Amino acid sequence: MKDIVPSALVGERLDRVVALMTGLSRSAVRKVIQENGVYCDESLIFSPTRRVIEGESIEVDLADPKAIDDIHVEANENINFGVVYLDDYLIVIDKPVGLVVHPAPGHAQDTLVNGLVARFPDIRGVGQKERPGIIHRLDRDTSGLLVVARTQESYDHLVGQLAQRTMGRIYLTITSGIADAPTGTIDAPIGRSRRARTRMSVSAEGRDARTHYETLETWNEPVVASLVRCTLDTGRTHQIRVHLRAIGLPVLGDLTYGRKDPFEINRPLLHATKLSFNHPISGQLLSFEEPPPKDFRLALELFRNAESDS
Repeated sequence: MKDIVPSALVGERLDRVVALMTGLSRSAVRKVIQENGVYCDESLIFSPTRRVIEGESIEVDLADPKAIDDIHVEANENINFGVVYLDDYLIVIDKPVGLVVHPAPGHAQDTLVNGLVARFPDIRGVGQKERPGIIHRLDRDTSGLLVVARTQESYDHLVGQLAQRTMGRIYLTITSGIADAPTGTIDAPIGRSRRARTRMSVSAEGRDARTHYETLETWNEPVVASLVRCTLDTGRTHQIRVHLRAIGLPVLGDLTYGRKDPFEINRPLLHATKLSFNHPISGQLLSFEEPPPKDFRLALELFRNAESDS
């Protein structure tokens, strides 16, 4: 598994950061580092006491079965999230803004996964032990729909649909600016930025990435902006945010790739609104749709009111 060191953990010992990433005990982590090493920005490190640096990537090889067996994700009953659909094989979640999907540096016990294992303990052992049941992710400040598997058979089937690009994922976002064409496809590979390791960018060395977009509304007040629907063919890290920026439509509220929103909502205005896939057991096509959360709807209302008053 691989992650990026956030500013909150700068200067921490490597063994503590890896413990937060993996859910392993500190003693198990020290053993992994001393015996197998951990990659920090592609350099092999064998010292558990080495201090981490902001933005560097940390990659842990958990191929050692004993190390994997030590992973234990703590249950947390205080994690709030919506359940849109539930059966014996899968769960469809409406993830709120601000909730991290799975344990990572700085978020060991306050993630969606911690809440899932408290409410649905049967997902333990499904898929990857450090992120049981998780098929795909949403960024912390992105709201909306994602699917979680409850059995290994379901997990394998749903991951296959994701890989074969037959799982439908549609997002709504509010962007700065107005597209030259009301509809289009952004087909540009995405890789990690060479300038800032915590960011992604369009790069010839990146992995293929494709986003279809459609402009639904435009406004000129209080700033020039658009309501845009995006459909994913691929699911690269920060794909929509990076692709829209590349065509001059940065996501409002996105301080990493976009622009500050005029209403100080202070989070990327991005919502996973539709999700569709074939049920892993019955084969039935399932389709779900959730409206954006309150802050997103407020931004829409403020734009529409400003436009009508101008």
